[in-house]
Amino acid sequence: METSRRAFLAQATQLAALAAAFATGAFPVSASAEDEKLYGAFTPFRDDFVRNLAHDLAAKPFVDEKIEMPEGFDVSTYDQYRDIRFNPERALWKGEDHKFSIDMFHSGFLFTRPVDIHVVRDGEQAKLNYDPSLFIFGPKVKPPDGKTDLHYAGFRVRFPINSPDVNDEFLVFQGASYFRAVGKGLLYGLSARGLAVDTGQPSGEEFPFFKAFWIRKPEPQTGIIVVEALLDSPSVTGAYRFSVKPGEDTQMDTEVTLFPRRDLTHVGIAPLTSMFLFNAIGRPVEDYRISVHDSDGLMMLTGTGEWLWRPLNNPKKLQVSAFLDKSPRGFGLMQRTRRYEDFLDLESRYERRPSLWVEPIGDWGAGSVNLFEIPTELETNDNIVAYWQPKDPLLAGGSFSFVYRLHWTSEWPVEGPAPVGLVTYSGSGVDYDYTANPPKYDTNKRMYVIEFDGGPAAGEFSADVSASAGTISKVVVYQNEINKRTRLSFAHDATGIDAAELRAVLKRGGVVAGETWLFRWTRS
Repeated sequence: METSRRAFLAQATQLAALAAAFATGAFPVSASAEDEKLYGAFTPFRDDFVRNLAHDLAAKPFVDEKIEMPEGFDVSTYDQYRDIRFNPERALWKGEDHKFSIDMFHSGFLFTRPVDIHVVRDGEQAKLNYDPSLFIFGPKVKPPDGKTDLHYAGFRVRFPINSPDVNDEFLVFQGASYFRAVGKGLLYGLSARGLAVDTGQPSGEEFPFFKAFWIRKPEPQTGIIVVEALLDSPSVTGAYRFSVKPGEDTQMDTEVTLFPRRDLTHVGIAPLTSMFLFNAIGRPVEDYRISVHDSDGLMMLTGTGEWLWRPLNNPKKLQVSAFLDKSPRGFGLMQRTRRYEDFLDLESRYERRPSLWVEPIGDWGAGSVNLFEIPTELETNDNIVAYWQPKDPLLAGGSFSFVYRLHWTSEWPVEGPAPVGLVTYSGSGVDYDYTANPPKYDTNKRMYVIEFDGGPAAGEFSADVSASAGTISKVVVYQNEINKRTRLSFAHDATGIDAAELRAVLKRGGVVAGETWLFRWTRS
């Protein structure tokens, strides 16, 4: 009896020790039967693993891969692709203490490059095997038989960002190097990209893509999920590390190391992509709504501490602007318009689209914030691009690192200027030509009205307004008694010119008060 009792106690003690080891993570957990189906073999993962992959890949010729879809599996249209939905009951890590969960996107339609997704835990990594049982296939799509590795097209990340009881999606990686995120209470709007190459160049733009991801299993106490990615393209490879913390201001600390295969003379760091169709500045299409845009302006904080605000435009021809700077402190595509009444769109709810602010970490040296405004008549087209262009090219054979923080938020995340140019209006209405038959406005003359919000209410403002071409007149600054904003209005005579850069700044007692307003006028 005593021998049996001692054996039982010894076994119980051993089991208790094992349980404690499992609970603390000090003991490697064996893969369950479900794990064995979902994951490939686990192998060691070091912090420099993805960087070494990118470095080695840059020394090899680029290979453009494409998934060969199995016979009978046709997902060539948007409607077919929408008919494939991830099964929410199969979400990776669903119900775990860290509260994050992962859904995968199926390949097909426009997403035919293989994307490999890996899980990292306890210092080891394993590839997620392709498994069609993770998805629900609707009547428009015949399910694949599972014999062909169709990889994945990307993934979404969920977290209880709005309510403690609901795991809302707040982050998506899908398509080339595109990704989107939101802060609390916001809806998806503009996108970010890993890299922009040859944007707007006659040779055509190259779109680098994330070919593989490594998602680290989160620690419950941090509220942070870490995603690493391997970027590839004919011209460059790269290693990316995103440390993401969802919240009112969803922050993504981004570490990038690039390995060019060729000299990169036109490269965009921290590129942002958005949509601007129209607002009070101009209306290229007939529409009942007052405004239609994901972002309404480019905001910058220069290395010298000057705040710049450039309202966006939907021009008749492509417009490219470069704002030279050194050691930039921030830039972003912002959505300042936050009232439903400014859009009247119950479906799109543009007033709830996020602003995206790029906060450089470290000295980025000399270069420029480049802005591309592309003509469009459709709100489904992203026609706005902004990024940082280094002054010096990124030379083949070298490595180049950038660190920055992305803020997906409703407001700018740093202490900004006051007042700010909240709304800009523009149109004819300066001089009425009664001698014409029939009488009409002089189309060479335009009125601009800018409403500034914030800042001290007391004291009178003056304004400095200038134009690179044409003549400025009728500069007036006064308080709008209806909304308690400061209104600046001025006229611009564009007789005999085709384009002009406009600049305005409020002053109080001769000292600059708030941000600098910029705009490019072009003749239609």
